[in-house]
Amino acid sequence: MIHIHGVLPHLAVLAGHRPKRTETGIGALLPWADRLWFVTYVAHKKGTGDGTGLFYVDENLRLHKHPASVVGTYANRMIHSESDFAIIGPHRIDPEGNVATFEELVDVRLTATCRHLTDPTDKVYFLGMEGEFFEANVRSLKTTYLADLKKELGIHGKTAPHFKSASTNHGRVVVANNSYYAEDFLDPANCNGRLAEWDGRTWNVVERTQFNTTACRANGDALGPATFAVGQDRASAILKVFLPATGWQTYRLPKATHTQDHAYTTEWPRIREVESERWLMDASGMFYEMACMTYANRVWGIKPICSHLRIIGDFCSWRGLLVLAGDQTTPIGDKNLEGGQPQANLWFGKTDDLWNFGKPTGWGGPWWETLVRAGSPSDPFLMTGFEHKCLHVTHNAGADVNIAVQVDFMGTGQWTTALTLTTNTEGYAIHVFPTGFSAHWVRLIPDRDGVATAQFHYT
Repeated sequence: MIHIHGVLPHLAVLAGHRPKRTETGIGALLPWADRLWFVTYVAHKKGTGDGTGLFYVDENLRLHKHPASVVGTYANRMIHSESDFAIIGPHRIDPEGNVATFEELVDVRLTATCRHLTDPTDKVYFLGMEGEFFEANVRSLKTTYLADLKKELGIHGKTAPHFKSASTNHGRVVVANNSYYAEDFLDPANCNGRLAEWDGRTWNVVERTQFNTTACRANGDALGPATFAVGQDRASAILKVFLPATGWQTYRLPKATHTQDHAYTTEWPRIREVESERWLMDASGMFYEMACMTYANRVWGIKPICSHLRIIGDFCSWRGLLVLAGDQTTPIGDKNLEGGQPQANLWFGKTDDLWNFGKPTGWGGPWWETLVRAGSPSDPFLMTGFEHKCLHVTHNAGADVNIAVQVDFMGTGQWTTALTLTTNTEGYAIHVFPTGFSAHWVRLIPDRDGVATAQFHYT
């Protein structure tokens, strides 16, 4: 059995050349019934996708395509604990590996499944990429259409919605839409990206920018009561955290790449538990280790692991290994004329192998041509885990602006002023931090109103 740096070539899944070359990303992984199950996604179903569908890997690392397999765009998975069914794509799998299908959902580009608010014993919610929101009975397979989230969340214009994730916690369903196109970069106020929540009656928009994933521990248990959501705008990656005592809090993270900004290329940031009660977060081309726990209503223990360019549809632990789903070659209607045959594969390794992928580097900050107020602090920006750091700031006040650089070195929300920057006659200031200088979080406070940009570069 050939094994090359974590990849077993015989496990590759490929789509056919006809009728139309497409995409064969692996959208979801699920250890269940003594096997590793996965579903693939095509870019669009019509006229594409031969060879894709529902697969599993057995204990001897042999690949099988299940007879119930259907072609589609799927990236959802969930264990429904009350019924002992696993759900992946439009399929329901029992602990013996028997498969049934939610037939009414086969043609929906399914991106998330999450717990039901009022009937968790028998039902779940499904989210479609175009904003279709359903409930389904996991026992009878009956499906009911509930809402068009494009209308509910005010998504307008010609750009396509791209809903990616949903989770249920603290009596609310949280959904993420990652619409982000060239016009959204130029005009962020009109971005169709959304982070939104639903209490079973009313939809509420939390943030109007690209959001890619949301995650929580089931039922907001004492170990990890927070709901997390990851997105981005042109200033940085964004981590939103909901806790019952505080509501939504905003933190910012560096970007390791711009190749995963656009809605179509953001596939698929995830937050997953990979070791017992230990999480990994993949966001903007960077893996982080992450604790699900929160203390004193604060986020703790976010630490960068590596930068990467992989498209990682999902990841999980299986038989003592970390498994990364891939999306290796994507012609998509021959937009990539050198792409050849659509294909994808799995990577097998250990969690600790990620530290060898590439040293964490990135950039970002709390402001990008942002209206700022004197005395008002910026969002906290991650500062730990990077070797070299510098900060660039501009401000259009037309006079000297003093900007306090404050650090939270304990992670508890207690801020201390580390230094003060003063802009020059051009409204610019730069600071290079000593090598190894670090804190959990950093934030900025200007002493004048105006429009400002502040970007950290971590190398």
